Amino acid sequence: MKNLIFIMFSLIFCFLTNAQNKPEIGDELVINAPSRTNYNHIDFPKLNFLVKRGKPANYKSVYGNKVVVKNIINDDNGNIYVILEKKNGKKFFGFLNKVKANYNKSLESKELTVIKQ
Repeated sequence: MKNLIFIMFSLIFCFLTNAQNKPEIGDELVINAPSRTNYNHIDFPKLNFLVKRGKPANYKSVYGNKVVVKNIINDDNGNIYVILEKKNGKKFFGFLNKVKANYNKSLESKELTVIKQ
C-alpha cells in the first residue's frame, strides 16, 4: 500500500514539473529582481543604454511587473525562448514593447515566476 501511494505521488510530481517547463501563449509571469545587478536570461537593455535614453540606471521599474507570453520560439539546441509583453499594455522603460527571455533558465534563476491560474 505504501508503495502504491509513493508511486502515485511520484507520478503527480512528474506531471506537474513537466507541465511547468512548457510555456503556452497567454501564460502570465511576474518579473522578479535579478540576483545580481543585471538580468542574465531576460534581454533587457544594458544600464548604460538606459542612461543614454534618459532613464535611471537601474531595473527597479520592471520589478513585479506582470507579463504575458505572446510568442514561443524553440531553437536547435533545445532552448525555449518566449516573447513577453506587459499585461497592462505599457512599454518597458517607456520604449520597449516586447522582450525576449530564455524560459527555463529564467525560471531556474528566479528572474521570472509563473502566476498560478
